[in-house]
Amino acid sequence: MATATLTSKGQITVPQTVRQTLGLQTGDRVAFVADEAGGYKVVALRKDVKALRGRFAGRAKQPVSIDDMAAAVQAEAAARAGAAKAAVRGRATKASRAAKARPAK
Repeated sequence: MATATLTSKGQITVPQTVRQTLGLQTGDRVAFVADEAGGYKVVALRKDVKALRGRFAGRAKQPVSIDDMAAAVQAEAAARAGAAKAAVRGRATKASRAAKARPAK
């Protein structure tokens, strides 16, 4: 496991093995992305989309059209919006039940 020490200036030196694995060079940027477990992942930010060329080759069984991609994005956005509205309604319902359960002053 590669480790690094945080300096008083809030800086770290990324270990050489990590830099090589991520393909990082001087001046490259990284992002710290929160994960579901409450930790963070270090992600190399690519300067050019051309660096992704060939990365996903062979992963799709058949090509996907732009229209299909747009429909999938819209469906996911609608599903997330619906879930967010349901969560807000659920909190409002819990709050109103709690208010009714409190004795009047």
